[in-house]
Amino acid sequence: MKKTIIITALFALVALTGSAQVQSTTALLGSWSGKLKVGAVSLTIVLHLEQADGYVKASFDSPDQGGKDISAFKEYLSDDSLSVKIESLDVTYSAKLKDGKLDGKFVQRGFKFPLVLERGVPEVKRPQMPQAPFPYETEEVTFRNERDSATLAGTLTWPVGYDAKSKQKPMVVIFVSGSGQQNRDEELFEHKPFFVLADYLARQGIATLRYDDRATGQSVGGNVVNATSEDFARDALAGIDFLRKKKAFSKVGILGHSEGGLIAFMLGGQKKVDFIVSLAGPSVKGDTLLATQGNRIMLLSGQLPNISVKKYRETVAEMNNPWINWFIDYDPSDDIRQTRCPVFALNGDRDCQVISTLCLPAFQRLLPTSKKNRIKEYPGLNHLFQHCTTGLPTEYGQIEETISPEVLQDIAEWINGL
Repeated sequence: MKKTIIITALFALVALTGSAQVQSTTALLGSWSGKLKVGAVSLTIVLHLEQADGYVKASFDSPDQGGKDISAFKEYLSDDSLSVKIESLDVTYSAKLKDGKLDGKFVQRGFKFPLVLERGVPEVKRPQMPQAPFPYETEEVTFRNERDSATLAGTLTWPVGYDAKSKQKPMVVIFVSGSGQQNRDEELFEHKPFFVLADYLARQGIATLRYDDRATGQSVGGNVVNATSEDFARDALAGIDFLRKKKAFSKVGILGHSEGGLIAFMLGGQKKVDFIVSLAGPSVKGDTLLATQGNRIMLLSGQLPNISVKKYRETVAEMNNPWINWFIDYDPSDDIRQTRCPVFALNGDRDCQVISTLCLPAFQRLLPTSKKNRIKEYPGLNHLFQHCTTGLPTEYGQIEETISPEVLQDIAEWINGL
């Protein structure tokens, strides 16, 4: 639920325009990186000083928050010192070269933090990223949500050993991403969890369909500005209808992450799918979920939790955002009660966005009794199902693991056991 992450670090990211100015040469050209510590939060900060059209252009990255190319204005720049500013954020970084490092101060709205930068950019390692050649076939497909004039583009991954002439048909799972417009891999901080999942399930005999969200990647059309989870549910339903019309699968299931898990139960309650895998899916009313999320993130960030449901609703009312307005009023309880297909609901105990101790008991209480249902809490895992230290969103990009191998194994075994 990336739309609803409450950024408690001071370095909140904003898309900016502009460029740094005047000086055409400096010994400080290149990229510099280091850790900015704000209370319990540690953020990677990267400063780029690049030659551009006879000038030096300055920009910042905050990879742990998904921020790139944040333009900065130069206040001072020489061969051994600098001062650059991001005006819209009221951020200034001033430093002097010392023992080959930029030793300086990061200042925002009067708060000062030491920030030492060294030459180079941190290497991003994603060891679970699938690598070609693959032992299975894929097919690029499109399907249409006529009501919303949206054409969704995706990748249908056939399982290892698939034979179209065989009478034995595989099961297929459609993936639905969390909040915010994302590509078919649910890519975040150079992690591609849906790609990793599709690759793993194909090797376990399970087909998958993952698609770019409306108006994202190769998908076109569909209103995004005023869209709510109901609109995105129609996109997912169009994918389910597409899979059923192929008549190539024995069962059609849905795997939803975060908001995608909520959508899975919206469709489950309508009897549209044969099984559900809910990865950190909400099971309580939106305002309760988000207020609890905000308090957990504040607590982990060293702040005093003080967000009531009433206070949260008053805050978001000022935003006048159709998605959040719908979400805070939506209670998934009835849809969960009406879901009769098998369900596997997973949560990490360090998830600070969809709190496991809030949501898993609700699933236990609301789901119809079934021997095929499984509800499991994973120790030490965050909202992305990575092994983590705190569970804070600022860790997502710092962790090399994309998704816990145990989670991958459990999902495949549960589906194959249906």
